[in-house]
Amino acid sequence: MKHFLGTWLLIGVCSLAYSQEAKKDSIQNTPTDTLISKSGKRVVDIDTYSQRFNPRKAMLYAAVLPGLGQVYNKKYWKLPLVYGGFYALITVVDFYSKTGNKARNDLFDLLDGKVNAQSRSLLFDLTETQLRTIIDQAQRQRDYFLIFTGFLYLLQMVDAHVDAHLKEFDLNPKLKVRIEPHMENSYYTGTSTGIAIKLRF
Repeated sequence: MKHFLGTWLLIGVCSLAYSQEAKKDSIQNTPTDTLISKSGKRVVDIDTYSQRFNPRKAMLYAAVLPGLGQVYNKKYWKLPLVYGGFYALITVVDFYSKTGNKARNDLFDLLDGKVNAQSRSLLFDLTETQLRTIIDQAQRQRDYFLIFTGFLYLLQMVDAHVDAHLKEFDLNPKLKVRIEPHMENSYYTGTSTGIAIKLRF
């Protein structure tokens, strides 16, 4: 009878202890980017640059349309540099392409005998060898500037990606850099003078 009573008493105590709810941590459900005061009210929402400027998204925008990554990073002053560079390079590519095509057409006319002394419409009044040299040089220069255009395309993508990364570093407005004269007295080297760069923040 004592064992039976003790068993029921033990089961009852265990069930009561198990039925008690543990206290919930009030900070557990709080977002990680929120500052909570002692009263439990939200004080400040920390809006970081890393959330507003995604480097992958900036590079994707720049890949889809050159200059769009710079617009995403709010660096509008870089747009004239990007499009000015593309305009200059494409203009040079077009010039060498037209020059090579005109020289090639004149070479074909010269080889076919369509050009005579009365109706000479050559871009260059040159021989066959000279025309072939001009065609080769124009094609080589055109290819070089096409490669430069590709480099500029990749460069503006890298710039958008790196610029979005650098947005995470918010400088302290009280940061000051000063160059001051400096004198140091050391037991080993004696007195030495020089210039020191001091950072204050």
